[in-house]
Amino acid sequence: MYKTNISAKLKGNMAFEMDINGHTVITDASVENGGNDLGPSPKALLLAGLIGCSGIDIMSIIKKMKVELDDVNVDIEAEVREEDPKIYNYIKIIYRFKGKDVPYEKVERAVKLSMEKYCGVSAMLEKAVPITYEIVVE
Repeated sequence: MYKTNISAKLKGNMAFEMDINGHTVITDASVENGGNDLGPSPKALLLAGLIGCSGIDIMSIIKKMKVELDDVNVDIEAEVREEDPKIYNYIKIIYRFKGKDVPYEKVERAVKLSMEKYCGVSAMLEKAVPITYEIVVE
């Protein structure tokens, strides 16, 4: 069984420096929320984790399908509610695939497999917030 261990140290004010398997990440609050904006907010990192999780899945599936891509870009839009706790009302992911003659059906299948079967971050988040996605082939 795989376990994740992260250690964090207060770096002053509200910023925390974390060691995640040998990688350093700093989270902080924005200046308007009392922090020094030394790093992304924890909620933003959560969304970045969603992009990373589904992106890794999708690229693994795309490679197995032998689909050639020139570029892949992923954007997330997420709205935070006004009341506490300030959770997301929704998350929308936009996947953009670029390449010559990219088969839409294959990239759609890769995204669907990630979002509905493989991505653990998506599976956890969708228990709390609706997640939708859009696929664009350019």
